[in-house]
Amino acid sequence: MADVLTLKKSNCKNCYKCIRHCPVKSIRFSGNQAHIVPDECILCGQCVVVCPQNAKQVTDETEKVRVMIQSGDPVIVSIAPSFVANYDGVGIESMREALMKLGFADAEETAIGATIVKKEYERMIREDNRDIIISSCCHSVNLLIQKYFPQELAYLADVLSPMQAHSMDIKRRIPNAKTVFIGPCVAKKDEAAQYEGIVDAVLTFEQLTQWFESENIVLKKDRDSNEKSRARFFPTSGGILKTMEKTMQEEQGYTYLVVDGTENCIAALRDIEKGHLTKCFIEMSACSGSCIGGPIMEKFHRSPVRDYISVSSYAGKEDFQVSQPTPEELIKSMPYIERKAKMPSEYEIAAALRQMGKTRPEDELNCGSCGYDTCREKAIAIVQGKADVTMCLPFLKERAENFSDNIIKNTPNGILVLNESLEVQQINKAALKIMNIARASDVIGEPVVRILDPAVFLEVLNTGNSVRDQRRFLAEYKRYVEQTVIYDHEYHVLICLMRDITDEETEREKKETISRQTVEVADKVVDKQMRIVQEIASLLGETAAETKIALTKLKETISNE
Repeated sequence: MADVLTLKKSNCKNCYKCIRHCPVKSIRFSGNQAHIVPDECILCGQCVVVCPQNAKQVTDETEKVRVMIQSGDPVIVSIAPSFVANYDGVGIESMREALMKLGFADAEETAIGATIVKKEYERMIREDNRDIIISSCCHSVNLLIQKYFPQELAYLADVLSPMQAHSMDIKRRIPNAKTVFIGPCVAKKDEAAQYEGIVDAVLTFEQLTQWFESENIVLKKDRDSNEKSRARFFPTSGGILKTMEKTMQEEQGYTYLVVDGTENCIAALRDIEKGHLTKCFIEMSACSGSCIGGPIMEKFHRSPVRDYISVSSYAGKEDFQVSQPTPEELIKSMPYIERKAKMPSEYEIAAALRQMGKTRPEDELNCGSCGYDTCREKAIAIVQGKADVTMCLPFLKERAENFSDNIIKNTPNGILVLNESLEVQQINKAALKIMNIARASDVIGEPVVRILDPAVFLEVLNTGNSVRDQRRFLAEYKRYVEQTVIYDHEYHVLICLMRDITDEETEREKKETISRQTVEVADKVVDKQMRIVQEIASLLGETAAETKIALTKLKETISNE
């Protein structure tokens, strides 16, 4: 498969929206990024449409087309008939004029090729005596059957698509011509790449619009057309059948059916597998509403009713005059395309289910939040390397809750959660122990005033300011706690964390008592010592005075002599 879709890794936010909308689950997740699985993808483009970050991008061949134009060979546009829905009020003449300003030699409607194809369908019904015929105009439907319903390949009309038939017709009429298809489809890029030498390049309406804007080309609002062809109905649901002559319905008992939307196509193909359908021509389109509901239309110009009216009003009741090729010239080979991912064993599936915490049938919620319809499909994808266990949201939620519950249950700190009405919403074992409460059910839903002074909670609720590491003595419980109260603005709850510091406080008080007693004893010793010192000093003072007097007298006596 051609590399039609690319991924902007920086934009992929691991939201799983693409896998939820992918009808064949051809997306692999690795490193929190989505990756398209080429051998499983049917290029329906839904991932492009739904990606909220525009991470999925369609390859752009505008530069390739510019080079083709500069080569000197005539480059002719085959423009899908849905252009009248995408470009409001613009007809083929206005479109041709604008395209020629870009350097194209000419532009024609793909509806010419549609006329060729529908004539071949009529011949097949009339001459080939086939039981069931499935239209092969939609490349996504072709890929769906080639990859997922190989048993139905026998029913798939082996006929070129209108894009291919028209390009071949152009190249027959115009020597050395190169063809560029422009339409609302992503899959056509792959179809052109697979069948080389028919269509030289494919652009989307979005890419054409960007090219017009870069060259300041404004489309004229003009719906005039020299021809009115019913083949212009092709891009609408049932459009192929509107163009066909269905006289064989009465002659051979043929039933004509219209199936659009990939899910409906899958259901119809399963009915064919079971033998529920016979003798019918089935017009199948992967897009809901057919080509006017194509991914580029749906993403940038989604207006199904108005789009249908635009196509219908531009269509006619006659066919384009075409030179019909031989059936052999219109044959298209569409072989079985094998997918690499193999179906895992029951043991491997069961092991993957256990990884997701699905050990019993009732654990399999089949909620689809991961993008897969059932837990079993998700388990298969895990074994195939396309999905990760963490994509299961109920599993993640349960694991997160169990993890937080384990922390709350086993932490030595008391945890109390109150609503804005100051009613107890949650309380853990540590908090129950601190407040001597037997069971959580005794206080859950009750006003906090029953168990604690609400003053601090009112303060935090009214001010919005947290109170942290506040020491409190809970007199009624004879407990000391270090208390933190936080208001969670997002969830509108008050969270109270209490660390029981009773033992610490008791030990601190003991130490303070011992310290106080030690100080008192020390004071007494010092006082006593001071008294002794004073008494000694007093005695020493008297002795020194007497000695001084005696020595003075002795000195005087000696002096007199």
